[in-house]
Amino acid sequence: METCLHDPEAGYYAVRPRLGEDGDFITAPLVSQMFGELLGAWAAEAWARLGRPRRVRLVELGPGAGVMIADALKAARRASGFFEACEVWLIETSGPLRERQAAALKAAALEGMACPRWAPRLEDVPGDAPAIVLANEFLDCLPIRQAVRTPFGWRERRVGLSLHGGLEFVLGEAVTPPPGSAEAAVGAIVEWSDALCSLGLAVGTRMARSGGAALFIDYGRDCVGPGDTLQALRRHRKESPLANPGLADLTAHVDFPAFLAAAAMAGAEVGPIRTQADFLVALGVRLRATALMTSRPDRAAAIGRQLERLTAPDQMGTLFKVVVAHQPGFAPPGFENGA
Repeated sequence: METCLHDPEAGYYAVRPRLGEDGDFITAPLVSQMFGELLGAWAAEAWARLGRPRRVRLVELGPGAGVMIADALKAARRASGFFEACEVWLIETSGPLRERQAAALKAAALEGMACPRWAPRLEDVPGDAPAIVLANEFLDCLPIRQAVRTPFGWRERRVGLSLHGGLEFVLGEAVTPPPGSAEAAVGAIVEWSDALCSLGLAVGTRMARSGGAALFIDYGRDCVGPGDTLQALRRHRKESPLANPGLADLTAHVDFPAFLAAAAMAGAEVGPIRTQADFLVALGVRLRATALMTSRPDRAAAIGRQLERLTAPDQMGTLFKVVVAHQPGFAPPGFENGA
């Protein structure tokens, strides 16, 4: 996954990322401006609950086309003092996507905001101020490992060459699977991600030492269980992950319990796992949709469809989950009373 997505000469994101209706997949910020606006309001409220610090770093992991951070900042600028305190950092390794992000922020015409800065890793962002971290569909691209239950124990699932020179899945060496897989049947596949846990530790360490809050939205699991979730998306259709390496987006369902456990181990407090629908409704997405419909009655039907796509159980509403890791003692917006 790491090679197919990030190889500097042939990786999907490094060379030919294709986001949007005319590309390979579409994300929530591209579905509707409401998504980014609500996250901007969340960031501004988090800053206020942190005590309105004189300096805060707003960090987005994997900003994609730059639409979400642009929409978020347009909404957050309404919070008095936030722009003056805010230093924007974008965690991105793709050259083509950095260009798209810069163009999106320039088009947003955010007067009074300091120029954004780019870094390849969260750890490269200076830690001398609280951070408000946003990440949408970032965790699902972190590389996973898989193991297959055989009659003789667990073997790691690897990628090898077939007799015809193509790629195929093969069995590797014996491995110890993650917790919760002891009762899996022969033939079952379990997944885990060292990269996911490493990021959880980095986020937890950052929150415990420097303060702030980190919000992650992605599709994935709220409980551990077997299953093969590795998939490739190309032209909005699923295909074999081995069919077109470097030409398709590769993702896997996020193991949210493992991610939160790693963040908590590093000293952060973590909130409950919420569905995207519950979280967006708590932030006022329906009120925002009504306001947009009132101001643009000619687009009321389209806005209604956007709301449905973001919140309906059979679309993005329940498959996508929302989690937060934050400094001890902080009350993150949208997670009040553990709801």
